[in-house]
Amino acid sequence: MSPRKIGVTELALRDAHQSLLATRMATEDMVGACEDLDKAGFWSVECWGGATYDSCIRFLNEDPWQRLRTFRELMPNTRLQMLLRGQNLLGYRHYEDGVVERFVEKSAENGMDVFRVFDAVNDPRNMAKAMQAVVKTGKHAQGTICYTISPVHTVEGYVKLAGQLLDMGAQSIALKDMAALLKPQPAYDIIRGIKETYGEDVQVNVHCHSTTGVTLVTLMKAIEAGADVVDTAISSMSLGPGHNPTESFVEMLEGTGYTTDLDMDRLIKIRDHFAAIRPRYAAFESATLVDTDIFASQIPGGMLSNMESQLKAQGAGDKIKEVMDEVPRVKADAGHPPLVTPTSQIVGTQAVFNVLFGRYKKLTGEFADLVLGYYGKTIGETSPEVIKIAEEQAKKPPITERPADLLKPEWDNLVAETKKLDGNDGSDEDVLTYAMFPAVAPGFFKTRSEGPKSVAMTEAELKARQEAAESGTTTAAVGSISYKVSVGGREHTVQVERA
Repeated sequence: MSPRKIGVTELALRDAHQSLLATRMATEDMVGACEDLDKAGFWSVECWGGATYDSCIRFLNEDPWQRLRTFRELMPNTRLQMLLRGQNLLGYRHYEDGVVERFVEKSAENGMDVFRVFDAVNDPRNMAKAMQAVVKTGKHAQGTICYTISPVHTVEGYVKLAGQLLDMGAQSIALKDMAALLKPQPAYDIIRGIKETYGEDVQVNVHCHSTTGVTLVTLMKAIEAGADVVDTAISSMSLGPGHNPTESFVEMLEGTGYTTDLDMDRLIKIRDHFAAIRPRYAAFESATLVDTDIFASQIPGGMLSNMESQLKAQGAGDKIKEVMDEVPRVKADAGHPPLVTPTSQIVGTQAVFNVLFGRYKKLTGEFADLVLGYYGKTIGETSPEVIKIAEEQAKKPPITERPADLLKPEWDNLVAETKKLDGNDGSDEDVLTYAMFPAVAPGFFKTRSEGPKSVAMTEAELKARQEAAESGTTTAAVGSISYKVSVGGREHTVQVERA
């Protein structure tokens, strides 16, 4: 009996550098690997979405649509994949249905093949329109389950959600574990449940981060349960808060009855390419290697650092333990949402407020919106007492309908506003860029003609840094990075010396 083939989605061009290098990698540092990525035999290559769009215009002076077109041209034989936040698209609010449809249409037109559609609170109503739009374009709609653990999250609940996504037209189901909480047995149970309930031919993709150290085993158990495709990152862009190494995964399957059929020679070339590139982004490296505290706190590393910086700004850095203890209580009061963008930031900030000012004495606007239903319906019951407080502070009622149903058509207004901006090219793509990031897009349009501006060290700077490290001179300046920051709506340029 021939081995069962397991598909692999390579993450080096998107989530790998988002997780390890704060999404700062420039397109110019990726294109050299594209031919090998295209010919290695991956099921798909994830290369767009998530925070890459934001980072392109905020830090790199790159047009994200041009990045997508470049990848399409350089990888003609491979499915290109993106991460899409459902009704939020790639921004941080709900968009009206017409904007959602236009974004999906333009993404497909510019070269996107696979749309992994998720929602921060796992509300299928927030994924429905984006999924329908993908199906309409003839591209691959992948319905996503964000995994978390709580008293109200069960195997049966996850299996039921998979069914709802399939009913919406999902061509595959992704089990997305952004905090590395997915242990081997729950992965097996959920995937087996999906296969036994809806059929062995339902494609299941599994996405795990490596932060807690258990998830390479999780991938093996997922495959034994019937998983069809797994996500990995080339070894030189893996581990820590990132993902499991592609080559390690390939080797792990040897002699097991499963195979990837990936071209190892190509993988080695991809590995060596990024091994040479990564040191130039040392200024943005995550310090996390393994973090097993996540199992107890469910607090992803990025969320923890955000809370710490908020406390230090208030002169209360010594209260981090109190805040960590408060997070699970706030999460429960809000109906146990998965802690993923933006719910992780919303829950974390409210926990900080509770410790600093007293429990729910002061609510953030976002937390009030979360408990009042404006982000969607959470799987758990929201605290009635907290709903009452939110209603009084926000001066608006709780809702039970789909949040986007409250929005009025906005495309014509967005077109009119974009036309007023210097440097816009009149395209729908520019209108969508403005819609996603109205505070950042105007500055980007003005400077776009100047071309991409990498924030990586030059070869000379890297060499100077290495020589300084070898000589024990850790404070030698080796150049500076220029950032643009927006304060009160005004742009300022800040020079940060590299050491």
